[in-house]
Amino acid sequence: MKVVIAMDSFKGSMSSMEAGLAAKEGIARACDAEVVVKPLADGGEGTTEALVEGLSGTFVSIKVTGPLGGKINVKYGILKDKKTAVMEMAEAAGITLVKQDALNPGRATTYGVGEMISDAVKRGCRKLIIGIGGSMTSEGGVGMLQASGAEILRKDGNPVAFGIQELDSIESINTEKMPKELQECHFQIACDVRNPLCGKNGAVYVFGAQKGVREEEKEFFDRKMAHFAEKTKQYIGNDYRMEEGAGAAGGLGFAFLSYFPNVELKPGIDIVIQATGLEQEIKEADIVVTGEGFLDAQTAMGKAPFGIACLAKKYHAKVLAFAGGVAKDATICNTKGIDAFFPIAREAMALKEAMEPANAKENMKLAAEQVFRLLSFFY
Repeated sequence: MKVVIAMDSFKGSMSSMEAGLAAKEGIARACDAEVVVKPLADGGEGTTEALVEGLSGTFVSIKVTGPLGGKINVKYGILKDKKTAVMEMAEAAGITLVKQDALNPGRATTYGVGEMISDAVKRGCRKLIIGIGGSMTSEGGVGMLQASGAEILRKDGNPVAFGIQELDSIESINTEKMPKELQECHFQIACDVRNPLCGKNGAVYVFGAQKGVREEEKEFFDRKMAHFAEKTKQYIGNDYRMEEGAGAAGGLGFAFLSYFPNVELKPGIDIVIQATGLEQEIKEADIVVTGEGFLDAQTAMGKAPFGIACLAKKYHAKVLAFAGGVAKDATICNTKGIDAFFPIAREAMALKEAMEPANAKENMKLAAEQVFRLLSFFY
C-alpha cells in the first residue's frame, strides 16, 4: 500500500510538514505501508514555510522598506537548487503589518517586495515563486518596479511618491536601468484572484475598501490606476489592464505581466503541486491523505485539501482528510472527492489546549494510527 500525505498547515498548531510527519508516524504504528510526505499550501500565508521546510531549503532574512515606509525585517526562502526563491509579498506589504486604523492606500507601497526580489536575484536565483495574497496596497505594483530599477517619473523628472497618490502624475517610464538578470528570471505568481486592473471589477473597486479606500474615493483612485496603465501602454508597448489576475494584490499582477517577460499567474495550489512533484507521487498512490485545521463547506470551494482531492481522483486514489475540527456542513466534502474525513481530537478539551503543538501532533498520530489499523484489513 502506497500512501501519499499532503496536509495544509494547522495554523497555530502544526506546519504542513509537521502535520504530515505526525500522520506518517501514526500510519507506521498501524501497518507496513510506503508513505511519502509532501508539503502543501495554496500560495497564501504559509507557502514559503511549507516549501522551504518540505524541500530542504533555507531561509534568508533581510531588511526592506515596509508598506508605509521605514525598514522592517522580512524573510524568504531559497530552495536547495540555489536557483529558486520562494516568497510572499505580504511579508513586505501585507495588510496585517499595520493596524486597521493605520491603513493608508494613498501611501502604501510594494517597494519592499521589489527589494526582496532584487536580493534573491543578486544571490543567483532565476526562478521566483511569489505568493501575492494579503496585500495592503493599491498602487499597481509601482513600488516594486521602482525598487527593481524602473524610473517612473513625474513631469518635473522626479520619481512618483509611494502609493497610489501620484499615479495620475506619471509622465514617463524608463526601464533601461532594470538589471538584465531580471529579464532572465521566470516568475511563478501564486494568484487565485481573476480580477482585471481597472473598472468596476478591478483592484480598487473590489478590494480597495478592505485596504482603506473610502467609497467616494474609488472612482478617483481607479482613474489614477488607469493612467498608470495607459502610460505603461505608451512606454512599454503592452496593455494587460484587463487581463485576468492583473488586479491581484492591488495591481501587482499587472506590474509582473507588463514589465517582466517570463511570468505565469497560476492558482497557488497548482504552483505548489508542480514545485513539490506531488502529482508524480500521487499517480502511484492507493490512498492520499490531506487535511487542515478546520474542515467545512469552504474546504470544498477551492481550498488546498480540495485541490489535492481533485488530483487524487484523477488517478483513482482514495482520499482521507484529517482536521483539528469539523463543521456540520463539511459533509459536502464527501461529494467533492474527499471519501472520508476525521477530526483528530480524542477528548473534550479547550481550543487553546487542543491547539498546543505537542497535543495536536499526538492527536494526529493517534487518529491516523486508528484509521490505518482499519484500512490494513483491506490492503
